[in-house]
Amino acid sequence: MNNTVNEFNVIIAKCSDLFLKKMKDYGTAWRILRTTSLTDQIFIKAQRIRTLEQVGESKVDEGIVPEYIGIINYCAMALIQLELGASVNEDTDEDKIAQLHAKGLQTAKDLMANKNHDYGEAWREMRVSSLTDLILMKILRVKSIEDNQGKTIVSEGLDANYLDMINYSIFALIRMGEAENS
Repeated sequence: MNNTVNEFNVIIAKCSDLFLKKMKDYGTAWRILRTTSLTDQIFIKAQRIRTLEQVGESKVDEGIVPEYIGIINYCAMALIQLELGASVNEDTDEDKIAQLHAKGLQTAKDLMANKNHDYGEAWREMRVSSLTDLILMKILRVKSIEDNQGKTIVSEGLDANYLDMINYSIFALIRMGEAENS
């Protein structure tokens, strides 16, 4: 488990670094997006991963790794939007956003530790393509919850699904060797 925590930290650091650099370039313009729009962005990235897995080649000069990183960061952004709501105000405090991004990734890491305890790191035996499919399934669940105005009867809410997608993406990156390539 200690190795998993270290691998998680490596991936989280990569995602946070990219998120912070993009925030320097673009500010917090994404804060205008509703969570439904962020869900659609996550869907586009996951669908592209699945297509690349099936076709085996990319015609755009970005591979699967940046797409998983994008899923992680978009999910963290969705968690922020769930907490703060969408805003047209571009004066959002970047330090606060950075803290909320880190909080979302830490919450996902804590969830991973608890689930790994119960499941015994079964994800290490899974195919990366199965992790992609699980992300796509979670996206469909999120869309259904969003279509029901966020109401569920017995199911987890939006935040739990975004956290699971973060973890599945990190698992995929670990399985692909990205935690070792630092």
